[in-house]
Amino acid sequence: MNKFSTHGNRGYLPLLSAVVFCGVLAGCASTPKAPNEALQAAESAIANAEQARVADYASPELGEAREKLTAARVAVVEKEMVRAARLAEQARVDAELASAKAQAAKAQEVNDDLNKNINTLQQELQRNSTPGGTL
Repeated sequence: MNKFSTHGNRGYLPLLSAVVFCGVLAGCASTPKAPNEALQAAESAIANAEQARVADYASPELGEAREKLTAARVAVVEKEMVRAARLAEQARVDAELASAKAQAAKAQEVNDDLNKNINTLQQELQRNSTPGGTL
């Protein structure tokens, strides 16, 4: 009888099923890898925000980003990789939000300065265009 015949190998099927099941179970139970890329992305976003002097404009958001990055590092130590990845992603997003708010605040300052200059020029034009004004 052939070694691989269907009649002679019925005893191997439960054993093979048990081995496959254990392999799948072990794969599901293993600790996921540390979210190194997410942590690096968060660190980079925070560093970029700090270099752009975001703290002057969006300090609460930048503070939250730092706290979440710290919590993500703690989660890695505690082998809670899913939580660590989530916190690292939130830290990155908070840092990017802080950068965006800072850019908007800086743009508003520039806009305010331009409007002030426009008003000053309009006043000068009105003063110079009235009778008795010097041209």
